[in-house]
Amino acid sequence: MQPGQPECYDYEYERHGTCNLFVACEPLAGQRYLSVTEHRTKADFAQFIRDLVEVHYPSAEKIILVLDNLNTHTPAALYEAFPAAQARRLVEKLEIHYTPKHGSWLNMAEIELSVLSRQCLDRRIGKQAELEREVAAWQTKRNALLARINWRFTTADARIKLRRLYPRLEEESPIN
Repeated sequence: MQPGQPECYDYEYERHGTCNLFVACEPLAGQRYLSVTEHRTKADFAQFIRDLVEVHYPSAEKIILVLDNLNTHTPAALYEAFPAAQARRLVEKLEIHYTPKHGSWLNMAEIELSVLSRQCLDRRIGKQAELEREVAAWQTKRNALLARINWRFTTADARIKLRRLYPRLEEESPIN
């Protein structure tokens, strides 16, 4: 600090760890389920899926999951975490679809995480237990409001944006 100069203060961010968030959303019903874990392992993913099947949707015949291409998001994770009979029972209730690589914008869970980030995670949260309480309160409030995602991405949009993934319905003549 010198005369006529403001005092400069340097702040160094001190990281106290990280947490992982798993999110599942049922967009038409306005429901979402989140889980805070210390790590992002196959076992953590398997536990989240087990809770989804056995706690949140125990009477569902089929649960349709749209997942990103993360290496832990596989049915094999269930077989690594649970006895084979239990893993098979869980897997048989799932219909899994993966978003295209680099297509996370297709993932409604990403939209939910964005809303969570703006409404709940807009500050530093120092402890995992505190994060779990905050996320649970946010989830309860959003579910009570039946907050839905206004999805505007149509099949026609997908055929344009993802044309390499869609078969051509009719022969297109080249434009000269």
